[in-house]
Amino acid sequence: MIPDPQACSTPPRLVVVIPALNEEASLGRVLAGVAAAQTDPAPVAVIVGDNGSTDGTCEVAREHGAIVIHEPSRGYGAACLAALAAARNLPGGPPDVVCFLDADFSDYPEDMPSVIGPVLRGEVDLVIGSRTLLPASRRALLPQARFGNWLATFLIRHLFGADYTDLGPFRAVSWAALEAVGMEDRAFGWTVELQVKAAQRDLRHREVPVRYRERIGTSKITGTLLGSYRAGTTILGTIARYALADRFTRS
Repeated sequence: MIPDPQACSTPPRLVVVIPALNEEASLGRVLAGVAAAQTDPAPVAVIVGDNGSTDGTCEVAREHGAIVIHEPSRGYGAACLAALAAARNLPGGPPDVVCFLDADFSDYPEDMPSVIGPVLRGEVDLVIGSRTLLPASRRALLPQARFGNWLATFLIRHLFGADYTDLGPFRAVSWAALEAVGMEDRAFGWTVELQVKAAQRDLRHREVPVRYRERIGTSKITGTLLGSYRAGTTILGTIARYALADRFTRS
């Protein structure tokens, strides 16, 4: 059973994790939006997991007061894991809640309160910001992303019994839930791994609608055919691996 954050004697602490690779043009706007969205007086840290940027991404992050953690091994999950390792060693210990969002300004940081709120209040362990629940946001997704989301969430629903509509990167999760699931994926399977493991462990989850827009710059995943192929095969492979492990465990 995941502990209730409301049982803590101190206010919940939040860490915002932003994986980034060459996002100099957009990251400043994301960080400014994160700062403007903060309404909770509890301490907040922003950690940018730099994935080997060769532009001014790190300088922009520091200018906006973010902690920069370098992870030269490429991979979305690798950058997230490096940021979480830093969060674990923050003064006073790890946070109560972690919020993830992208560095490309496709997410709306202003929507953070609705994403983190249910977790901060102890109502759920995981919140997924769904880009498919609002028509305008759904239209902003590339066709290959819409199809991939539909297929992945269909499989998760039928294999693990968890009802999701999106694998959206804008999400919040309690630190206790992260400890319980033990994240491992270092590549494109990060988002689906968290959702599948949450379903396997019967963690409380909820989706909330979030706004979504065309990103600044070209996507390194869905922006190319090769990137889309790699992401798709990784996501489907992750679902299949955990489904098979479930079957062997129950047999």
